[in-house]
Amino acid sequence: MHGDPVPDSYVYVTEEGVTRHYADGSVEALAWEDVVEVRVGGHVPADGDVFIVLLDSEGEGCVVPRSATDASFLTRLRYLPDFDLDQLSAAVEDAHDGYVVVWRSPDPPSSIPDLEYD
Repeated sequence: MHGDPVPDSYVYVTEEGVTRHYADGSVEALAWEDVVEVRVGGHVPADGDVFIVLLDSEGEGCVVPRSATDASFLTRLRYLPDFDLDQLSAAVEDAHDGYVVVWRSPDPPSSIPDLEYD
């Protein structure tokens, strides 16, 4: 049989949060109410996909490939206080290795740990 290759992960966006299921069975999930920071970048692979990283106050979160985002994801981001979709778009267009913070909660924790990217 021929067909599209199986993606390495699936992302589900609901009113409650974001969940990413990986091909190996692992899962990352984060409730919208727990999001305190949004980052863009990471280790930008050769295929040019960029990652949007949602973090909670413990530095745990959900890494969402830009290719897996859709209107529901972007719409839900707009519910974060003072979230700027234009700033997100600019960061995605200018993404490089490393990351840039595009949003922080108005009441963030004192520090959020750095992430290690695979």
